[in-house]
Amino acid sequence: MMSSLLRAVFTQLVMFMIAVSAILGPSNAEAAKLRDISTFAGVRSNQLIGYGLVVGLDGSGDQTTQTPFTIQSTVSLLQSLGVTLPPGQRMQLRNTASVMVTATLPPFARPGQAIDVSVSSLGNAKSLRGGMLLMTPLRAADGQVYAVAQGSVLVPGASASGGGGSAVVNHQSVGRVPSGGLIERAVPQLIDDEILQLELKRADFGQLQKVAEAVGRRFGPNALYRSIAGRCKSECRRRRWRGRGFWQSWSN
Repeated sequence: MMSSLLRAVFTQLVMFMIAVSAILGPSNAEAAKLRDISTFAGVRSNQLIGYGLVVGLDGSGDQTTQTPFTIQSTVSLLQSLGVTLPPGQRMQLRNTASVMVTATLPPFARPGQAIDVSVSSLGNAKSLRGGMLLMTPLRAADGQVYAVAQGSVLVPGASASGGGGSAVVNHQSVGRVPSGGLIERAVPQLIDDEILQLELKRADFGQLQKVAEAVGRRFGPNALYRSIAGRCKSECRRRRWRGRGFWQSWSN
């Protein structure tokens, strides 16, 4: 009888503690950083794409009879370099592959910085292992060139054959060029100098309220006001602190 009563009291106590914790929110030790749950409006990465050639393959390139665009691209490249081919000559390029090159341009990236690029076979190349990506311009959705990629292609996995059998680990037609992209142009960030707008990654009113209270404790109750769609706006012009201080607090 007594044990049942104690069990019931303990259960009620645990439920009360869970309810209080849900109301008060996480403790300081478990509190999430603002940079992990939100982003600044107008600050985002941009996708880049380009078409290029990978050369130096060990006979694992495109079959030119089935991928005529590989021959066309190679001829155009040679002509731009001053090499003239006899008309009507048929080329067999078993060590060349047409590829699509993609990359992500991070926010605040400046000209001269290096980024990683991904290389994917566009034709019927068997493997890009050991190949060299030739200079490839990378364009954004507006059609402008923002980076140029070139370098040795690294293909994860391996392939082996022998004794009438073969084994392949991972795709051999996809690779990466670490730090192979060089940024040529910066993307302007659409950030207001006087109002900084936060966008929550998981928008709900409870989290919005907690963010508003945390920013209010740090910069004052009038520094931030809530808006719809899980957004918080911080007005800088009526406060003594500058936007730079808010950036630093958000990063830390």
